[in-house]
Amino acid sequence: MPARQPCNATMNTLLPYSSSSSSSSSSSSSKPLCTILLLLLLSIFFITARARDTITVGSPLAENETLVSVGGYFALGFFNPPNNPDRYIGIWYNNIPPQTVVWVANRLKPVTAYHSFLSLSPDGILTLSSPNSSTPLTTTATTLTNPVAQLLDTGNFVVREETDGSDAAEWQSFDYPTDTLIAGMKLGVDRRRGLNWTLTSWRSGSDPAPGEYYLAMDTAGDPEMFLYSVAGRARIWRSGQWDGVDFSGLPDNVTFRDLVSTFTNNADEVSYSFNILNRSIITRGVVNQTGVIQQSMWIQSMQVWKILFHVPQDPCDEMSPCGPYGLCEPNDSPMCSCLQGFKPRSPQNWALLDGSGGCVRTTRLDCANRTDGFVMVSQVKLPEGTNCTVDATAGLDQCAARCLSNCSCTAYAASIASSGARSGCVMWYSDLTGMRVFPGEGQDLYVRLAAADLASATSHSSKSDHAPIALIVSLSVVAFPLACAGCYIWRRKLRKSGTSASKEESTQDGDIELPLFDLSAIAVATEGFSNANKLGQGGFGPVYKGKLGDGQEIAVKTLAKTSAQGSDEFKNEVMLIAKLQHRNLVRLLGCCIQGEERMLIYEYMENKSLDRFLFDKAYSALVNWQTRYRIIEGIARGLVYLHQDSRFRVIHRDLKAGNILLDKEMNPKISDFGMARIFGGDETEVNTRKVVGTYGYMSPEYAMDGIFSVKSDVFSFGVLVLEIISGRRNRGAYVDSSHLNLLAHAWSLWNEGKSLELVDESMDYSFLANEVLKCVQIGLLCVQEHPKDRPLMSAVVSMLGSDGASLRTPKQPGFVRRMIPTETESSSSKQDSSMLNDVTITMIEGR
Repeated sequence: MPARQPCNATMNTLLPYSSSSSSSSSSSSSKPLCTILLLLLLSIFFITARARDTITVGSPLAENETLVSVGGYFALGFFNPPNNPDRYIGIWYNNIPPQTVVWVANRLKPVTAYHSFLSLSPDGILTLSSPNSSTPLTTTATTLTNPVAQLLDTGNFVVREETDGSDAAEWQSFDYPTDTLIAGMKLGVDRRRGLNWTLTSWRSGSDPAPGEYYLAMDTAGDPEMFLYSVAGRARIWRSGQWDGVDFSGLPDNVTFRDLVSTFTNNADEVSYSFNILNRSIITRGVVNQTGVIQQSMWIQSMQVWKILFHVPQDPCDEMSPCGPYGLCEPNDSPMCSCLQGFKPRSPQNWALLDGSGGCVRTTRLDCANRTDGFVMVSQVKLPEGTNCTVDATAGLDQCAARCLSNCSCTAYAASIASSGARSGCVMWYSDLTGMRVFPGEGQDLYVRLAAADLASATSHSSKSDHAPIALIVSLSVVAFPLACAGCYIWRRKLRKSGTSASKEESTQDGDIELPLFDLSAIAVATEGFSNANKLGQGGFGPVYKGKLGDGQEIAVKTLAKTSAQGSDEFKNEVMLIAKLQHRNLVRLLGCCIQGEERMLIYEYMENKSLDRFLFDKAYSALVNWQTRYRIIEGIARGLVYLHQDSRFRVIHRDLKAGNILLDKEMNPKISDFGMARIFGGDETEVNTRKVVGTYGYMSPEYAMDGIFSVKSDVFSFGVLVLEIISGRRNRGAYVDSSHLNLLAHAWSLWNEGKSLELVDESMDYSFLANEVLKCVQIGLLCVQEHPKDRPLMSAVVSMLGSDGASLRTPKQPGFVRRMIPTETESSSSKQDSSMLNDVTITMIEGR
């Protein structure tokens, strides 16, 4: 055919063995060769058509072009933010929908017209040009002879020598971060080059201009990161110091095997960075426009960004909410307390729950006579490190000696954590501020005290010491003296009557039936109170695990002091504890009073507390929906017993996940009756000026007006149900952080018909949808704003046993004043603080 002649002719000129006299041979051989040539040409076409990763001097990036890194991980080009006609040069993840921008070049100078381009000059300057303007993105000429701008697979955009062959860059985007920290980027200070690697939020979700918040490294003293508000350069959060593994102010930081964090502190730079060993894992840190720092991971299977952690999380994350020498515990009420040896600077303000003024010493230090000493405060976020010194080689003994020899030294602590041990030394030379409790994760701080204040330090090391005990025993520390006093009264009665105290006895009127244990039996059960059996340390003394001769496991609380009082009121309190017997309540088994020893013996709970299984991702996957539903039912039955089936009507007043203990079969048991109140026969509600409880669980009428009733416990139960379903802690009822309020989130999803989105992802969708929806509706019924609208617990038990078809429609929850944004919306809107309820608690009662 004539159309084939050019191809045949071409093939013949390329083949030395072709013969013009052999036409059939030539024709047959030319067909596959034409195919080969066609494939070759197509290959060349696709290679040249592949998105490039470089800009050269003669080849700028046009407005309709995109650079793609060689591995396809990142893209660079012009983009429009949502609902914004302006054009920006940015870098985003190439294969993640929707577009997720990690860097913006022209934050303050967007391009408003099309036909723009990004060019590279012969002296290595990047310039953004449009028909009406020309903006240099880099202002200093390089020493390069043949510059090229390249987008790397790390997401770094660099200007380097084209023929260099090395990765050395004269300029790089990583030196000028915007709001996002990705693997390989640094946050901190480059002392050698005078660079400050700082993250600055967008102005809004549609405006990449620098916003109100920025995260920067403070290199003074023991360096740490601070989140600032541009207004007045106010610090609003700090990371805590680097402890060798992570920043100490990030106890909830989710880490994984393939993430490697690096902290550098030398003459050239102070910086933090992270790297990912597995390229399939994509994670990023962002300072969003609401003043929240989020670490997120891309979940490919769900096509969503999953927030791993965020800060600030609660009021104690704020900058020194309890002032100098104050200790913050967000789950306590009040949340501020003074360190041992200190007292409130303003008792009047502290009575009104304003601890910002901090604390002052009870006794002045006596440095001249060297009589001062130290008290250890356990499990805390160390104080702000701006005015301190670090010695990586000194031990704690050397630290103590140095601190005592310097009259300005106020405290010391270990500085480096490695392989489970701590080394090095950090010493403070000013007031101690910014401390908070981090149960199980904080560090030990040694605070300098006068000799007069050291004597009582052993019985009051810190509020944080109480936290582990709540997982083990059934009474708060406030109730321990009451129980011990009751045992003491009983012991005196037995001695007067000559009755033996080595086995279970009762008083003459039969009101108390607590066993008395011999000290020798408890010593055998705890293997001589060995450290191996020690479960924790509380303000009243250590707690030990033990096993009695019959095999029963117990928790033994040893008391450092006992009440010398012996009134009938104390006896009645102990009678309450002893007489509450139900399968869903933790039991006080007895006490031991022998010589100077005072001990309380409790039922041992193998699986500790419910909050560990709900809020610790290492455990939450172990609790499926069937178990969670059984826990909800068990808690409900326990409350019915307290409210109407026991011989007393008992209001718990501190129902929360941390006070629900779990036995080896994961059966729930309500614990901690230190704040419980007994109602009289005709009482339905009580008004008190002294409010106790835990933020996030208190009903509105109780928190604001001091009115409590069985409906107060119902509200707390509703919060607990929603936490069990979602695996999320309700932190937002009293915090100006809308995305933290679980009640509002659940209410919003219920109104939109999306309640199943509330379910904890760790359950992997293995649940009965009808049961979940029923429990969400029950939870919302229980947290309604007005007590009269909430059901009684007996009705709740009935609802749990029904199919849910006849449940009432819930009204708005308490403390909810606006809808809570989704994860996507949370990065684009800031909550107006005026939308929150004003909650005033006049006084806190520690019964």
